[in-house]
Amino acid sequence: MKWTGMYLIGYVILIGGLLAALWKMGVLASIGTAWTLIAAVIAIGIGIMLAVASSSNKGNIEIGRK
Repeated sequence: MKWTGMYLIGYVILIGGLLAALWKMGVLASIGTAWTLIAAVIAIGIGIMLAVASSSNKGNIEIGRK
């Protein structure tokens, strides 16, 4: 498995743990389902962007012309 996948899995587990803690404290009940889902989608999107940005090689590709 690539490091990007491992990073993303860890990030999703982190977000899941945070959501579980907020639910247990009763914070999610006062916010509402729609805003909770919106925040979760934004957090997962940020995680994907961070995983992709930190995993790529920023090298130049040279193509030889004949």
